[in-house]
Amino acid sequence: MNYLSVCSGIEAATVAWHHMGWKPVGFSEIEKFPSQVLAHHYPQVTNFGDMTKYKEWQINDSIGLLVGGTPCQSFSVAGLRKGLEDPRGNLALTYVGILDHFRPKWFIWENVPGVLSSGGGRDFGSFLGALGELRYGWSYRVLDAQYFGVAQRRRRVFVVGHFGNWKPTAEVLFESESLSRNTKSSRKKEQDDSYKLKVGTITKSWGKGLGHNGQDDMAVIHPISFPAAMSGTQAAFSNNLSLALQAKNRTAIACRNMKARRLTPKECERLQGFPDDYTNIPNAADTNRYKALGNSMAVPVMRWIGERINSHETMCSTATL
Repeated sequence: MNYLSVCSGIEAATVAWHHMGWKPVGFSEIEKFPSQVLAHHYPQVTNFGDMTKYKEWQINDSIGLLVGGTPCQSFSVAGLRKGLEDPRGNLALTYVGILDHFRPKWFIWENVPGVLSSGGGRDFGSFLGALGELRYGWSYRVLDAQYFGVAQRRRRVFVVGHFGNWKPTAEVLFESESLSRNTKSSRKKEQDDSYKLKVGTITKSWGKGLGHNGQDDMAVIHPISFPAAMSGTQAAFSNNLSLALQAKNRTAIACRNMKARRLTPKECERLQGFPDDYTNIPNAADTNRYKALGNSMAVPVMRWIGERINSHETMCSTATL
């Protein structure tokens, strides 16, 4: 499948989907360092830059899917909650314009959970209503990266859309077990919400902290817990998971034997599911690597969604033979 990526960042989607043979026909990224990462790894793919200029883009290939996570600041609980009145929030409507212009069969849109309550829910409702006006059926779900094999809690809203029909989107985002409401409840209070959002047969994977080889077993804790960690307070730990990888987080720390230190960029790559040194391009500053990784989607979550769409397309193709 050919796909167009907007607000591309460092391209979690392409890392997640390359094994399926999916092809990016174009990126849209304006930040300097992420653009350099894209040019380094995908020199054959055009970066069109400013997504508001999509009507000027020259794309000859067909586009089967549009993917992107428009800037989340205006929808974040921690932000100013300006929602669609904020120019950054209006990029969500630019995303809708791109859908209208290229008319792909599928789309995937990602944002922070705060989008659900921004503007009293009216912002998200306006976005979904605009999708419906274009005859796109959709489903949305909050997915947490910790249940896809990475050592951080990272809850994000994913909207999956299909032109002319909502049923394929439900089949992608919800498995038969969850659709039948036959999921087991958690006995642990702090995990109740996460288990309600548990993805079918995908189970928790604590792994070995941040290490791929099983030798870097360490606890990852939230930056605000730093003073407690330094004093040896056990409450600083959170089930060996980072609560979230922040976009500008230069103080995220890991602990081993109660000794705290800053996470390395490579460890942050692992937290997001990227290959080691993916952002370690020539002349890359650690500050830029931290920020780009914090702004990215989690690769394993994108892989799961992509594989679900791919399976649906394969079954449909087989059924028509």
